[in-house]
Amino acid sequence: MLRRVRATEQQIGLSRAQRATNVQGAFQVFPDRQAEVQGRRIVLIDDVLTSGATLDACARVLLRAKAAQVDVLVFARVVESGPRPI
Repeated sequence: MLRRVRATEQQIGLSRAQRATNVQGAFQVFPDRQAEVQGRRIVLIDDVLTSGATLDACARVLLRAKAAQVDVLVFARVVESGPRPI
């Protein structure tokens, strides 16, 4: 249902804000699938959630295409860690 319409930088090493900017406008619903999205509950599945920027960008596109609801299923989540004590 979704396609990448703009190439993006690799997300590794980018801050949360940079990741969000990087994927902004990078996805769209296939025009011929638009009717299938409207009023539907959509589940996005991802293997690893880091900042959530890509999933957020995809969910926003689906909601703008009039999906009734977008849920997310991830298999693993990267937990940000702060500085380690010496």
